Amino acid sequence: MKSIVLSLSGLLIAGSLACPSLVSTAKAAAPAVPPQVAMINDSVEQVWRDFSIRPAAEADDATWCRRVYLDVIGRIPSFEELSEFMGDRDSNKRANLVDRLLNDDRYTEEYANHWSTVWTNLLIGRSGGTDRRDLTNRTGMQKYLRDSFAGNKTYDQLAYELVTAEGSTMPGNANFNGAVNFLVDKVNAEKGTLATSSVSRIFLGQQVQCTQCHNHPFNQWKQQKFWEFNAFFRQTRALRRFVDGTRDIESAELVSQDFAGEANDPEDALVFYELRNGLQKVAYPVFTDGTEIEKSGFVEDVNRREELGRLMLQSEYLDKMIVNRMWSMFLGYGFTRPIDDLGPHNPSSHPELLENLGKEFRANSYDLKKLITWITLSRPYQLASTLSTSNEIDDPTIGESPKFSRFYLRQMSAEQLYASMVTASNAQSKGSYEQQEAERRRWLSQFVVAFGNDEGTETTTFNGSIPQALMLFNGDLTKNAISLEAGSFLDQLSQSGRSPKDRVTRLFLSGLARRPTKNEVSIASKLLVARKGNEPEMLQDMWWAILNSNEFIMQH
Repeated sequence: MKSIVLSLSGLLIAGSLACPSLVSTAKAAAPAVPPQVAMINDSVEQVWRDFSIRPAAEADDATWCRRVYLDVIGRIPSFEELSEFMGDRDSNKRANLVDRLLNDDRYTEEYANHWSTVWTNLLIGRSGGTDRRDLTNRTGMQKYLRDSFAGNKTYDQLAYELVTAEGSTMPGNANFNGAVNFLVDKVNAEKGTLATSSVSRIFLGQQVQCTQCHNHPFNQWKQQKFWEFNAFFRQTRALRRFVDGTRDIESAELVSQDFAGEANDPEDALVFYELRNGLQKVAYPVFTDGTEIEKSGFVEDVNRREELGRLMLQSEYLDKMIVNRMWSMFLGYGFTRPIDDLGPHNPSSHPELLENLGKEFRANSYDLKKLITWITLSRPYQLASTLSTSNEIDDPTIGESPKFSRFYLRQMSAEQLYASMVTASNAQSKGSYEQQEAERRRWLSQFVVAFGNDEGTETTTFNGSIPQALMLFNGDLTKNAISLEAGSFLDQLSQSGRSPKDRVTRLFLSGLARRPTKNEVSIASKLLVARKGNEPEMLQDMWWAILNSNEFIMQH
C-alpha cells in the first residue's frame, strides 16, 4: 500500500506541474485595466520583441486564482472560494478578485497578517525577538505592522515611522510604539552600524555594509558615505528594562539623546572612522544625494533621524526599492539581482519600467494596494509557468536576466505552506490562540536557516533535509490534516459528493486547484481495492500524497 501512495506522490512531483489544468480552459476576457498596467505590459512586451521571445500562454483561471490568493493573503483558496471564482462569468472576474482580496472586510485580517509576517521577517528576521535577551519585542513589531496594513497606511508614512520612531517596544506600556522594534536592537552596538546598513539596504536599495571598512571597487558608495549615513543614528539609544532579579529583557525604549560627537563637542558632533592605511577621517550627517544637515549634536537643534526620514521621502531610491521588492514578491525575481542593490554598478533588467513604476507609485500616494493591483493585473502575472523553445532563453536560474515571459515556479514560504495546509483541510492545532500560535512558530522554526553574517541573514527553505521530510510526512500538522476523526475535513468529505471519483476530484481541487488526471484517478481506484473498499482510508492516502507533493508546495 505504501508503495502505491508514494507512487502517487512521485507522479505528482514528476509530472503534474507539466499537466494542463482540467478545471477550465476558459480564458478571462481582457478587462478594463488601469493605465499603469498598460505601461507595464508595453515595457515587458518590448523586451520580448527585442529578444524574439514568444511568451507562455495565459494561465488558466484556477491556477491564477491559487496564485493570487497565495501572493495577496498568504494562502491557497479554499474549495468554496475556488468554486466561487470559477463560477463567476464576469469578464472582469480577475480584477474583481484582486479588489475583493484587498478591500473586502472578509479578507482584511488575513491581508494584514500576511504582510505583517512578510515585513516582520524582513525588518527583524524570523528569529528576531524570540530570545529572552533580545531588546526587540516581536509581538510589538507584529502589532504595529498588522495595524498599519489593516489600515492601508501609505508606504512613505510606514518607512518614515520605522526610521524615526521613539517609544517602548512592548504592547501595554504607556509609551508603546511598535515601530521602534525595527531599530531598537541595531543602534547600541558597534556605533549603530547595523542600523546604518539595514536602513540603507531595506529602504534605499543601497548595500553599504562592505563600505564600513573600505571603498568598494564596483559601488558608488564609498567609505565616507557609509559614515556620513551612520552619523544620522548617533543620537539614538536603546534603554533596557530587565525582569526583576534576572538579566532577561522585559522591554526596551528607543530614545533620542544629545550626542557630543567623538571629539566631545556637541556643537560640532563629528564621528571618526579609519581608513585601511590607518588614517583617521571625519564624517558628519550627509544624505546619499549630498544633502547636509546641521552638525550640532543637540536634539533640540536637529533631530538627526527625523531629518533622515524627511530626506528619504524625497529620494527616488525609496520609490524604486519598494517597487523592485514588491515586483520580486509577485513575479519571483526583481529587476535587479539582488533586489536591494540598486545603482549604476548593478543595471536593471527593465530600467525604464522600474523608474516609471516608481514614479507612478509616488504619484499615487504610495498606496500599496494600488501597486499590488497593477502588478497582479499585468500580463506577466497572468502567464502560465511553461518553459518552451519559444522562451527558453528566459531562464534566470542560469544567470540570465529575467524577461518575465512566463511565471517563474517557486516554493511557498514556510508561512504560506502552514496557512495553506490549515485552509485546505482545517488542520489548525487544538487549544487556545496562544497555544496554536506557539505550535505555529515551532513548526515554522524547523524551516529557518540562519547565516552567520553581519546582517544576520536568514531564509526558509524546503531543502529536503531528513528532519524536514519527516516533519512534512508525519508531523502533527499533517496528522491533523489527514485525520479521519468525526468532523474532520476527510470525515466531512466522505459524506459529500455523488461518488468516490467526485470526492477524489474535490481533494485535487482543494489542494492543487485542478482536477485529477486519468492516471491519478486510476491510482485512487487501485487504492480503494487495496483498502478493501474502505473509502475514507483511500481518501486519507490520496490526501497525504497530495499534501506531500512538490505541486502542493510550489507557487505556479
